[in-house]
Amino acid sequence: MTNPKQLLSMRNPWHLLATGFGSGLSPIVPGTMGTVAAIPFYLVLVQLPIWLYVFAVIASCIVGITICQKTSDDMGVHDHGSIVWDEFAGFWITMFVVPLLAISPFDWKWLGAGFVLFRFFDMVKPWPIGWLDKRVHGGLGIMIDDIVAGIMSAVALVAVGHFAGWM
Repeated sequence: MTNPKQLLSMRNPWHLLATGFGSGLSPIVPGTMGTVAAIPFYLVLVQLPIWLYVFAVIASCIVGITICQKTSDDMGVHDHGSIVWDEFAGFWITMFVVPLLAISPFDWKWLGAGFVLFRFFDMVKPWPIGWLDKRVHGGLGIMIDDIVAGIMSAVALVAVGHFAGWM
């Protein structure tokens, strides 16, 4: 059987984006590496006016359905671990609370907590994340569980910030 990663080409823009500019090709914890790779992009996005940040994240989710679907089809595997565009979008959703609450985007506590919370929700997949992950297929299926993980992580991040006295 062919290794699905061998069917990827970083010259193909769908593959390049789906793999998080190659971060998803990491042999260890590709989803975590994809989330790490999303951080510099977040630090750029968060400099935008909040309405543009929201627009960019919504666009990344919508386009992400096609990005993930095309790459998944080319690999012949649904939601291969090297596809991490969904982690990018989910992390950006998590971190939306920072500009929303007018917190410095460079505050390491919020960035670290957001990272850990998103990875927790993405890996553990509590309901409804796990339910969606098992029942929704295709590009939407690849994206939807991380979108919901991002929303749940954002709520948890606000709670952590409140109870930790960061707000």
